[in-house]
Amino acid sequence: MVAKVAPVPEGKLPGHESKLTPKPEWEPKYPGSGRLAGKVALITGADSGIGRAVAALFAREGANVAIAYLSEHDDAEETARIVEEEGSKAIFLSGDLGDPKFCEQVVAKTIKAFGQLDILVNNAGEQHPDQEIEDISDEQLQRTFQTNIFSMFYLVRAARPHLKKGAAIINCTSVVNYKGSEELLDYSSSKGAITAFTRSLSANLIEHGIRVNAVAPGPIWTPLNPCGGASKEKMKTFGKNTPMKRPGQPNEVAPSFLFLACDDASYMSGQVLHPNGGTIVNG
Repeated sequence: MVAKVAPVPEGKLPGHESKLTPKPEWEPKYPGSGRLAGKVALITGADSGIGRAVAALFAREGANVAIAYLSEHDDAEETARIVEEEGSKAIFLSGDLGDPKFCEQVVAKTIKAFGQLDILVNNAGEQHPDQEIEDISDEQLQRTFQTNIFSMFYLVRAARPHLKKGAAIINCTSVVNYKGSEELLDYSSSKGAITAFTRSLSANLIEHGIRVNAVAPGPIWTPLNPCGGASKEKMKTFGKNTPMKRPGQPNEVAPSFLFLACDDASYMSGQVLHPNGGTIVNG
């Protein structure tokens, strides 16, 4: 018999975008063309970073957006304002996505607010740098997997009854799934699980007309790394080891999510896109 384990409390991550300098670039680069008109998207971690850029772009393309986030209320309110400025509707839902009950509530409140759910973006994540495997506590290991992969199971399980033919699920994995990271052992492992989950869930749902894909960003300028997700030493050269010699911006990643969410990707499932600054990976 497997013991039931309560979620481990969060630390200070992922951090506030409102306090970050310079500010990440989230603004969509092009006018919308109605590719998500009439759709409803639930986006986790949409208060800041990649999630905010995805919410802004989805809203510009016509989708109403449910914003699920941990506790950065000022950031979430700003994302909701951005969505509404694009002419779409937004709700924001605060809580621990490592808790299956909260995931059920997020889906239920999205359905109550909008009456449907067409796109699920599993973007929320956390990471904690450690030099040695002995430094990774049981609590940290469990916390990382709760947020990064367990939450995806919980949300898909809760959303599944509401996802109809033509729906899309997009998971956020990472370049470190493919090339590894010496100081992110638990995070990299959880991202590998996400890729396997994406491919397996695609096979499971494809006969129902539901597409499942993933995006594997490289180093992107979001609150996660500078607010404690990377060591101070790593932050000195953050993104400079990519072929493009710089970190990416959230609005350089969001179009990958849009492509996988809309009918442009109607013949794609079980795949991973790689906005990573030119790093070649097998994927």
